Amino acid sequence: METINLKEKHSLFTNHWHPQQIAVVDNMQVLLAKLKGEFVWHAHEHEDELFQVLKGTLYMQFRDRTEVVKEGELIVVPKGVEHCPMTKNDEEVHVLLFEKLSTAHTGNVEHEMTQTHYPKI
Repeated sequence: METINLKEKHSLFTNHWHPQQIAVVDNMQVLLAKLKGEFVWHAHEHEDELFQVLKGTLYMQFRDRTEVVKEGELIVVPKGVEHCPMTKNDEEVHVLLFEKLSTAHTGNVEHEMTQTHYPKI
């Protein structure tokens, strides 16, 4: 049981779209990630996904609209909903993710950006 400094943990990695695990809460994991550009369209059939923006502005694209998630805000993507997170204007966005341990990085899509292991920092 130690305090986790989110800014300090974010300083430990530079890769975009490569979540880093900072904690486990029951069967849920807390991840940090740096996002830049556009990710891949995907859905998680059995898991919800929470994105909290710690720095910058996240654009969460859905097939029928785009939600703007600003610093200090969060969005929950319900299971089964296709989505594609992105940033604009070359901005690096820092996020905290909260999701089940079973959640696959790109859900039902296999892509070159897919990560199968989240390093623990």
